[in-house]
Amino acid sequence: MPSLASFHHHEITALSQSLQPLWKLPFRAFRTDARKIHTAPARTTFLLRPLPILLATGGGYAGYRQYEKYRERELEKLGLEIPPKLAGHWEVALYKSVPTRLLSRAWGRLNQVELPHWLRRPVYSLYIWTFGVNMKEAAVEDLHHYRNLSEFFRRKLKPQARPVCGLHSVISPSDGRILNFGQVKNCEVEQVKGVTYSLESFLGPRTYTEDLPFPPAASCDSFKNQLVTREGNELYHCVIYLAPGDYHCFHSPTDWTVSHRRHFPGSLMSVNPGMARWIKELFCHNERVVLTGDWKHGFFSLTAVGATNVGSIRIYFDRDLHTNSPRHSKGSYNDFSFVTHTNREGVPMRKGEHLGEFNLGSTIVLIFEAPKDFNFQLKTGQKIRFGEALGSL
Repeated sequence: MPSLASFHHHEITALSQSLQPLWKLPFRAFRTDARKIHTAPARTTFLLRPLPILLATGGGYAGYRQYEKYRERELEKLGLEIPPKLAGHWEVALYKSVPTRLLSRAWGRLNQVELPHWLRRPVYSLYIWTFGVNMKEAAVEDLHHYRNLSEFFRRKLKPQARPVCGLHSVISPSDGRILNFGQVKNCEVEQVKGVTYSLESFLGPRTYTEDLPFPPAASCDSFKNQLVTREGNELYHCVIYLAPGDYHCFHSPTDWTVSHRRHFPGSLMSVNPGMARWIKELFCHNERVVLTGDWKHGFFSLTAVGATNVGSIRIYFDRDLHTNSPRHSKGSYNDFSFVTHTNREGVPMRKGEHLGEFNLGSTIVLIFEAPKDFNFQLKTGQKIRFGEALGSL
């Protein structure tokens, strides 16, 4: 009599033989009682898998960032203070890996391409509508006058469009929005409220030169003290963000003498207020040109910070300056002294005088020494125009 085990063995063998023809069928579709399920061949699935993952991940992350910004705006409307949520090291590294310097050079070359006469008005009109440019202030309102985008970006204003305030000692060097201002404390400067960057990293070390007679700093406090040259003075700062629709030239904010220029090649990340709240030491990562010198109260500096598509920073009296150049490597800096044997003072600048220009919107940072009773006439987030007062004694 056959055993139970042998019976089961014969049963399983018979079942497998009956199902064997089914294994050879392609698994592209099969029927269930509930629904018909379609599947793709394994090779096709493997080839397409990276693209949807990339799109889903990037889209999800972008959507999350937009939701976070929307939530912050809604909470700000309610008067609630939002603590900054800083980017992680991997996020900053990922952003810096994007070839923004190469893209900015390509954008710069594109800006130099002369547009056909018939195309100028629609192209410039689109830009004006997108960024809210006021062409009534331009010295030349006729859009056909500007041969390329670069000329349009660098358009001059009518003389009466920006009257220079004569009652205050420091004026705004450009159009823009005030991101932050106040006293510099503990060698940390706020790019926006709650997000700081290192003063020494931003300006660079105070090496011994003829025009900057400072020994190397031994500590953070000693570096700050080197900048404050007169007893009873404090160190102040002001950050102005230039949007793409703003007037792109910048001017001298006071009467001072420029003695030194330091150029930091670097990244060209966006410097809009959202990025400034997200990336700590954003201004130290980006390419920048630091002009230092003296005014009537001591140390004074103006720094033009580059950004995405703003690799071109021009200083009118400095023909040796070439920004976003492939021959400059990140992590270094290049010094140039305007003090010579024939000129022991440097380059004198009058308040309101043309100083330089950006290829597109960016950021200006002022760091200067002044007496303790210096007062800013500002509010964080306010719009400001070149020539209006920043502060005075």
